[in-house]
Amino acid sequence: MTRALLVIDVQREYFDGALPISYPVGHLDQVLEVMDAARRAGVPTAVIRHHQPDPESPIFRRGSEMWELHPEVASRPHDCLIDKQLPGSFTGTGLEAWLKSVAADTVTIAGYMTHICCDTTARQAMHRGLKVEFLNDATGTLDVENSAGSVTAQQMHTAILTAQQMFISEVLGSNEWTSRL
Repeated sequence: MTRALLVIDVQREYFDGALPISYPVGHLDQVLEVMDAARRAGVPTAVIRHHQPDPESPIFRRGSEMWELHPEVASRPHDCLIDKQLPGSFTGTGLEAWLKSVAADTVTIAGYMTHICCDTTARQAMHRGLKVEFLNDATGTLDVENSAGSVTAQQMHTAILTAQQMFISEVLGSNEWTSRL
């Protein structure tokens, strides 16, 4: 198995902006720990950054302060930086080519949000024949309320991880993942 770590959308919008991640507690620390463990073990790491296609967007506007990577992620070494503008990290990006260049047959998902970009990227990876590891404590989400209903961050996170574990991903904690390196 040759894995690559995907650190998805760990941007200031999720800390200081309109969409503060609230669950699980300690999510950023876990993201940073898996990045450090990947570096020590020689696991290639792609940092993925989202921007909205609308240059006037109030969230994830390219070049804005909230679009920037979290400083702790930005300061850590990584092998590749990929910009995307849709939830799936493979759509319209060079991610697939990069994974082939590092001969990865497995991707490990960390970052935000569990139910949108992490979920979509995991599904896209599985559709491409890659094995997927989805880190339950290094991904995160927030409470959601809209015209379809409302759900707590914990409920959202648990529902997505449960669905991922059915046929798409192996859901595991960061400590277990790190012990495999």
